[in-house]
Amino acid sequence: RTFLDALLDRADCLTHDYAVEEARRNLAAKFPEGLKALEKLAGRCELISQLTTVLEVELPLKDVPILGGAVAGRATHLLTGDERDFGKFWGRTIQGVKIVSPRMLAEELRLS
Repeated sequence: RTFLDALLDRADCLTHDYAVEEARRNLAAKFPEGLKALEKLAGRCELISQLTTVLEVELPLKDVPILGGAVAGRATHLLTGDERDFGKFWGRTIQGVKIVSPRMLAEELRLS
């Protein structure tokens, strides 16, 4: 049983279509054997296309749809392993969305 399986048993998942495409590109380039798991995960998530582009924090343009989608989808959490661009926001709530690393979310939900 994986972390994501345990998480999806306890929470609803939503993602922006841009986030899925970005994950596909990254996996295809760096870890192609992970594509099957991504498709399984994406199939268990609500896929949204709307986003908020007016954000309270400055992000690289490529990451605006990630946080903007979470805000528009009224997510409670944004789960990301992108420490370079989101690490400085881990643990902070921005426009109603708490940005967390996988470890932080596992600890919060007592999955670890």
